[in-house]
Amino acid sequence: MKKNLKDKIYAALTAIGARENWPLKAALTDFVLEEPRDPSFGQLATNAAMTLAKASGRKPRELADLIIREIKDPEGLIESMDIAGPGFINFRLSSGWWAKTLKAIRAAGPDYGRLPPTGRRVQVEYVSANPTGPLHVGHGRGAALGDAVARLLTFLGDDVECEYYVNDAGRQMNILGLSVLFRLRQARGLNPEPPEDYYKGEYVIEIASALEPVLGDNFDSLSQTEQIAKLSDLAGQKILAGIKKDLQDFRVRHDRWFSETSLYRDGAVELAFKELKEKGSIYERDGAVWFKSAELGDDKDRVLVKNDGSLTYFAGDIAYHRNKLTRGFERLIDIWGADHHGYISRMKAAVEALGQSRDHLSVILVQLVNLLRDGRLVNMSTRSGEFVTLREVLDEVGADAARFIFLTRSHDSMLDFDLELAKTQTRDNPVYYVQYVCARIHSLMVKAGPDQTEGDSNLLVEPEELEIIKHLASFPEMLEGAAKRLEPHLITGYLSSLARLFHQYYAVHRLMVDGRSDLTAARVELAAAVRQVTVIGLELLGVTAPEKM
Repeated sequence: MKKNLKDKIYAALTAIGARENWPLKAALTDFVLEEPRDPSFGQLATNAAMTLAKASGRKPRELADLIIREIKDPEGLIESMDIAGPGFINFRLSSGWWAKTLKAIRAAGPDYGRLPPTGRRVQVEYVSANPTGPLHVGHGRGAALGDAVARLLTFLGDDVECEYYVNDAGRQMNILGLSVLFRLRQARGLNPEPPEDYYKGEYVIEIASALEPVLGDNFDSLSQTEQIAKLSDLAGQKILAGIKKDLQDFRVRHDRWFSETSLYRDGAVELAFKELKEKGSIYERDGAVWFKSAELGDDKDRVLVKNDGSLTYFAGDIAYHRNKLTRGFERLIDIWGADHHGYISRMKAAVEALGQSRDHLSVILVQLVNLLRDGRLVNMSTRSGEFVTLREVLDEVGADAARFIFLTRSHDSMLDFDLELAKTQTRDNPVYYVQYVCARIHSLMVKAGPDQTEGDSNLLVEPEELEIIKHLASFPEMLEGAAKRLEPHLITGYLSSLARLFHQYYAVHRLMVDGRSDLTAARVELAAAVRQVTVIGLELLGVTAPEKM
């Protein structure tokens, strides 16, 4: 809708500019076409006359009058045009415009809003939780967000690869091995002293019990360090298998599972250090190796190698992101927990030191989830073991409700997840309210039959009908905005608004009108378009569109 009108305005400006020899031809596209704040001004308004007044040598209102007289509308799609304020042009669109828009939406089918391939390779890395315990609700929010971002960017033409960075090295994995060893000794009746720092969850006891039969006869002859290393590896594999199963059931895909251990095994850290040293980005001081991050936007330089010779986590992260860059991705998107805010500037500095723009890396920080049960917040500390797993939430409310609710708010806002609300079949449950649109319209289309899904859209003149078409027409632009800002919660907001418009329309108007097969066909077609767009939106969120509820 907007593109059609914008093309008409551009054609008018081009004709006027050619006739009057305007300079700055490229500036002809530097105008905005948007909905006015006050609906009484019409459906769309442009600032084209004010933007190009100086180049044209005319006053804005004078140029606006020229533009109006120059716009060609042989189809009769524009009902009226008028000038407001300092030179805005307001457009009121005819019923023919809305009819044409609806037909275009229906003709596009499941590709409505889709963009052609951009050729741009994008990597989205998300979840990446340590394999030291099952995924909890907070991980679920990051998983839903990352998967929806990937789906959205793919729909809009990018070549997207999804990755999970498996943190299978370092102190946390060592603590996991120690925790399993403690539970193993407990099960053997050895009454060991609890470690000072260990994972207390019930899952550790279950892992120890499962590993006991496969440890082998020589396990007890190993040193404690060797026992911890072996248990860490075996327990990590078992936990990771559970993580993969949970994400699969959550409809979250990862194309690649990248092991942190491989960075050290394959010499990736040394290669990163070598490149940074050649570029003069690292130095030694006080027996440690430092990265010059302060001169690249960070608040201070960062240690890569401590004075005891051990590597920092940052050293491994630099090597990992260097690996990403060598794989040819033109954009990197990392999804982290909100507690990593201070890490962004140093990671962007590393990307810049490795020869790319800081903007090559985008970081999305995901705020925490407040899970409510019986009106009380549930503690989700992996150390204490008092946490609710993603698996428990999936078993209780299902993947559809979980994914939709996780995506109802911006990633930078705290989210209250009400388990009881997620299970209700009322309009207060946002996913049920949207999915019911699909089921209700499917039933209507079956009842109407295949001959009643195409009608004369010019018969759709009720205010509620035009408002629905207008909302449907804004879908592609909304998707592009959500992709640009990496905010898929805009899709859930859009679908909720569309559901509200349709349910209100359904309550006021009969869609199948006795004795008016023509009007029935037009209204069923409108309903079919609502279902079509809702299905596309739900698919981008990873949520199903049921035919029955």
